[in-house]
Amino acid sequence: QVQLVESGGGLVQAGGSLRLSCAASGRTFSSYAMAWFRQAPGKEREFVAAISWSGGSTDYAHSVKGRFTISRDNAKNTVYLQMNSLKPEDTAVYYCAANTLFTPVVPSTQEADYNSWGQGTQVTVSS
Repeated sequence: QVQLVESGGGLVQAGGSLRLSCAASGRTFSSYAMAWFRQAPGKEREFVAAISWSGGSTDYAHSVKGRFTISRDNAKNTVYLQMNSLKPEDTAVYYCAANTLFTPVVPSTQEADYNSWGQGTQVTVSS
């Protein structure tokens, strides 16, 4: 099994930045595609960003493209989400997820393709 723990959330002003971290333990980290999802109160969980096991392929939701960057450091078993130019609509609980079942060339944007999830970290962006 893989355990994921997010950190780095907090309260920031609109236009500010945060960097989220997701530390993984358990099975070999480098073989997993990783992703970030988020969920605001009363809304469905939505895709934010994903990265392949090698880090060579990434994908982003349109709403965060150009503002957020996903990266990973396999030596540290950690994936990151750098969030810049934050907007109030970015306010949500952010979840780290891993796909340990298969190794896609292009990382999936679909929630169902991720079988391991962290507990979430709150990001609040004030206006």
